[in-house]
Amino acid sequence: MAKRTRNELEALAYHGKPMPGKIQVVPTKKYATQRDLSLAYSPGVAAPCLEIQKTPSDVYKYTSKGNLVAVISNGTAVLGLGNIGAEASKPVMEGKGLLFKIFADIDVFDIEVDTENIDEFVNTVKHIAPTFGGINLEDIKAPEAFEIERRLKEELSIPVMHDDQHGTAIISAAALLNALELAEKKIEDVQIVVSGAGAAAISCTRLYRSFGAKRENIVMLDSKGVIRKDRENLTPQKVEFATEKNLYSLEDSMVNADVFIGLSISNIVTPDMLNSMAKNPIVFAMANPDPEISYQLARDTRDDIIMATGRSDNPNQVNNVLGFPFIFRGALDVRATQINEAMKKAAVLALADLAKEPVPEQVNIAYGEMRLTFGQDYIIPKPFDPRLIGKIPPAVAKAAIDSGVAQATISNWEAYEESLLDRMGADNKIVRLLFNRAKLNPKRVVFAEADQLNVLKAAQIVYEEGIAHPILLGNKTQIERLKSELDFDADVPIIDPKDDTHLDQKNKYGEIFWKKQERRGQTLLSSQKLMRERNYFAAMMVNEGDADALITGYSRSYPSIVKPMLDLIGLAPGSTRIATTNVMMTQRGPMFLSDTAININPTAHDLIKITQMTSGVMKMFGITPVMAMLSYSNFGSSKDQTATKVREAVSYLHRRHPNLSVDGELQTDFALNSEMLKTSFPFSKLANKKVNALIFPNLESANITYKLLKELNKSESIGPIMMGLKKPVHIIQFGATVDEIVNMTAVAVIDAQQKEKH
Repeated sequence: MAKRTRNELEALAYHGKPMPGKIQVVPTKKYATQRDLSLAYSPGVAAPCLEIQKTPSDVYKYTSKGNLVAVISNGTAVLGLGNIGAEASKPVMEGKGLLFKIFADIDVFDIEVDTENIDEFVNTVKHIAPTFGGINLEDIKAPEAFEIERRLKEELSIPVMHDDQHGTAIISAAALLNALELAEKKIEDVQIVVSGAGAAAISCTRLYRSFGAKRENIVMLDSKGVIRKDRENLTPQKVEFATEKNLYSLEDSMVNADVFIGLSISNIVTPDMLNSMAKNPIVFAMANPDPEISYQLARDTRDDIIMATGRSDNPNQVNNVLGFPFIFRGALDVRATQINEAMKKAAVLALADLAKEPVPEQVNIAYGEMRLTFGQDYIIPKPFDPRLIGKIPPAVAKAAIDSGVAQATISNWEAYEESLLDRMGADNKIVRLLFNRAKLNPKRVVFAEADQLNVLKAAQIVYEEGIAHPILLGNKTQIERLKSELDFDADVPIIDPKDDTHLDQKNKYGEIFWKKQERRGQTLLSSQKLMRERNYFAAMMVNEGDADALITGYSRSYPSIVKPMLDLIGLAPGSTRIATTNVMMTQRGPMFLSDTAININPTAHDLIKITQMTSGVMKMFGITPVMAMLSYSNFGSSKDQTATKVREAVSYLHRRHPNLSVDGELQTDFALNSEMLKTSFPFSKLANKKVNALIFPNLESANITYKLLKELNKSESIGPIMMGLKKPVHIIQFGATVDEIVNMTAVAVIDAQQKEKH
């Protein structure tokens, strides 16, 4: 057996540990007492069973059917792997279930059916269909996929969609409509070349026709060339798009074509073919993992081209995740009996329209853009756009109602959209956004404790992911040994401040530090000796521009590191003190907690500064701050000094920063429960708002809270994020995990990007 690569081993570890698989079933009701269990099962469960027997539609009222989708495959056409069989396809189907959950809060059971026989497959799905609110068919080879979907749609009364066919069709159709608008062309007039004749290509072309593309203007090719009417043994689907034109090859077909749709194989389109196309050509090269022609080559060949690919590192990514979670969400929410043409077209139009609306700052920040605007490089929304959940499902649901396939209706559409946005509180896109943004402009990050295994693992990950360019500090022999164990063979700088290899650099740093500290008890010799300490050396690297950011703290106590950082780095302009905030990935979304590591008993003035700095960090993340300043009292109910200082800080912020959404003093439950707050304190600036930042009255309460959340709720934490220093220096918690170090490195890179701008 061939030796597995390190990436393969990492993938196997990801899927296998700490428990096998990627999804699980969790209870949604109380189960602590005997009474709870008697209601959940016997004898209490009999009551809903009998109600459903009398009124079958009550299954949606008493069970999870209405939010449960089956992802079903026989593993005959797994992307990039081919016919690998039912069991081998299970990791892919679990992955699809994960995407359903994180993008649209839909629960999934993945079902792998071990048959390639159409009748057996259809019958299996029909027999298990009562369990589900919808069926997502996945990775089934053509032409069987067409027949399986057709029969299931006819024979079942719940939504059925083969995403491989319709997902790409819906996303690319939205992109095509917008591209045609920019090219000032009409869909009924354009000449379209489709390379590929599989399930996705057929479905795409059918959908384009439903929007007005003419059959006589379409040329489709398969592996044998142009699909012509005089060819023998064509499938019914290929016959549908066979042409009588005197064309035989892709090269012939591209002459004067307006649109190229690629769903075939990589690198089959040449610059000469592009140059033969009409003015303002539209090229969707969607082969995976490499397109029919690379984005850069296409743009270098023609500057009037409007280009899309399936890749995330190019503009205009045709990504199915823009479609299937939100289409099923809308279909489930009105109990649609099917996903029909009207619903698919509604999704297309909603996606196309969304690309023309002003883009939220959060999306601009995530993709490192000053301002994404509708145009050549932005014809479809980005996958991380938070507006998708509020736009696509309502459009699909309305189309289901209007076309008569909905069994439930929605009377308050505004409330429905709000409920959709609330559903996504559990989704932690912020980490993905962080990584995306860091990768756009990676910085040199010095890891002060790179001879620690977890730190070196994190450095390896950020290097391989393109998040940062690591500089490794520590015992060189130890680092090289650990690098060998990790198969980390990249040529990255390794510096040991304790040896004399970098003596000139240490002496230079020591002299600079001495000149800043000469009236504070330091001599030149003592300053140079300090540079043998890795934190002093690393901080001077950042100070002198030899590194862009610093990560430290893994093996040392927080206070022991803060002092050298203050001595060497100093406060940012306008800052009077430093503080930290932790971002907790909670069920309601990202929650910022401040100050978690520095200020033991902050004054009212300190709380003001902590609040202002936290607001700045949140905006750096692209999040609009809604901040509660906490206490054990509510709005003056206590005259104790602890409550009074919070009240004074809030009063100042209201006077001097009236546009900042902040209020207090507040007890935590009132801050987090908007209904309680609105009922008891309707005058609060936080009434009807979703709080996403908590400012604590002292270090004790903040630190205890964030560690409780982390351990009891298994909430992922990013932080402590250092605020108020002149340079991007971040001190991780003692013994931080690899993931925590990687996350903090991404934060450090973004911090460096921001400071570079300013």
